[in-house]
Amino acid sequence: MQTLITHGIRVSIETRYMPEYSRPLEAKYIYAYRVVIENQGNITVQLLRRRFQINDSNGENRIIEGEGVIGLQPVLEPGETHQYVSWCDLRTEIGKMSGIYRMIQTKTGKSFNVQLPTFLFAASSKLN
Repeated sequence: MQTLITHGIRVSIETRYMPEYSRPLEAKYIYAYRVVIENQGNITVQLLRRRFQINDSNGENRIIEGEGVIGLQPVLEPGETHQYVSWCDLRTEIGKMSGIYRMIQTKTGKSFNVQLPTFLFAASSKLN
């Protein structure tokens, strides 16, 4: 599990290769990832947007941007956590993802970025 703390917000991510959904002969590799966001600060925050950069090992780069995460814009009181599971498709057996969450302090409306840890996607056969 990869973890990074930015502005009192702890983001932890773990990944898993999904061979049952992947089609290697068609260069389609599917990975699930679970994200845990924890507000370790003393101010209530809300996650508004995300921006992810996805890199395949063949040099292909993609940017994914949008509101919230999996259709939600969670509000986190101090000490609260929010977790979700999502997925990513790659054209190679190895890749990585990084990014940011755009958040606001609910009381002041002040916005800030929370950095995600860079996390690796690797097919099981590449981990031997």
